[in-house]
Amino acid sequence: MTDLRIGVLGFGLRAGLAVTAHRPGEGHRVTAVADPDPAARERAAQLLPDVPQVTDHRRVIEADDIDAVLVLTPDHTHADLSCQALRAGKPVFVEKPLEVTLDGCDRILRTARETGTRLYVGHNMRHMPVVTLMREIIARGDIGEVKTVWIRHFVGHGGDFYFKDWHAERKYTSGLLLQKAAHDLDVLHWLAGGWTRQVQALGDLMVYGSLPDARRAPGTPKGADWLDYDANWPPRGQTGLNPVIDVEDVSLVNMRLDNGVLAAYQQCHFTPDYWRNYTVIGDGGRLENFGDGPGGVVKVWNSRRSEHRTDADAVHEIPDTQDLSGHGGADPLIVAEFVRFARDGGLTRTSPIAARMAVAAGIAATDSLRDGGTPREVAPPDAGLAAYFAGGQKRE
Repeated sequence: MTDLRIGVLGFGLRAGLAVTAHRPGEGHRVTAVADPDPAARERAAQLLPDVPQVTDHRRVIEADDIDAVLVLTPDHTHADLSCQALRAGKPVFVEKPLEVTLDGCDRILRTARETGTRLYVGHNMRHMPVVTLMREIIARGDIGEVKTVWIRHFVGHGGDFYFKDWHAERKYTSGLLLQKAAHDLDVLHWLAGGWTRQVQALGDLMVYGSLPDARRAPGTPKGADWLDYDANWPPRGQTGLNPVIDVEDVSLVNMRLDNGVLAAYQQCHFTPDYWRNYTVIGDGGRLENFGDGPGGVVKVWNSRRSEHRTDADAVHEIPDTQDLSGHGGADPLIVAEFVRFARDGGLTRTSPIAARMAVAAGIAATDSLRDGGTPREVAPPDAGLAAYFAGGQKRE
């Protein structure tokens, strides 16, 4: 089988996905990287030394020798770039979140249906072993019918990843309940079997907004040492923060799904640890993960009532993976699914409509948060678009 020739737009925080996609002779390879930033192109030259770098994305989208496109650019650019690639007939992988506005999301979805070009959204957590394991436990009926889901997201490196570049500015991200929480909102919907219908949220900029001396001067790029796993602690000792910071660093969200499930999501960007904790309670038991990667477990209590007990009725080890490159081994799996989908079509584990609904919930939650916690309704998807993508993107 000849390699699927992949063009990459953007070589920033998700550059690792492009590196994962470059497997010459194994069915897929990167043949061009476009990024206007000289530093990003230099990094691409180091990590993908045999791949040409260009400044203009159109040279990738319009190239005859490129079969598919990865859109790994900042979130607010996704609609324009994805639609251009779709209109050029190139199957598109667009990194999550799908976009930062519902209009942008729906424009991408409509363009995919109108052109018949295949669209894939990079919600890689659907391939993470911990999420797959929890879904299997739920599907077996081990905890009965899901009634409520609680998610706590401890973002230990939040100050590094989200407050030193464009992620810290509302005009580019809307907020981290969209940019960061899109992962967990999608997982929540997948595990609970429904879409968020109503949200109510509270949040604040509690730490990184009160460090004016830690911000670098406007126009100054973030330093090469922006991420250090052994330093930058405590959070108030951070340096090199973005000149503008106006997104919240802690958020709390309550949700009602369209199937009656009640859910809660909490996100904090100044914790000492970095992991996700899921608790799913059904009418016949509950599950909870301890750790979200290899070495962690998912425990199930479902045999009887009791006081607190650590001896769960079942303990499931989170599977290890042979390839740990990116999100506990999820990135190679999502690249493989995209390559198969770009070649042959068919159904995929990820869903463009689900991606849109994660954004819809995140936007509504952010609106609620910035309006004193007033409840918000979440806009449902267009029925025709939902049917098109549920059917595997087959044109009539």
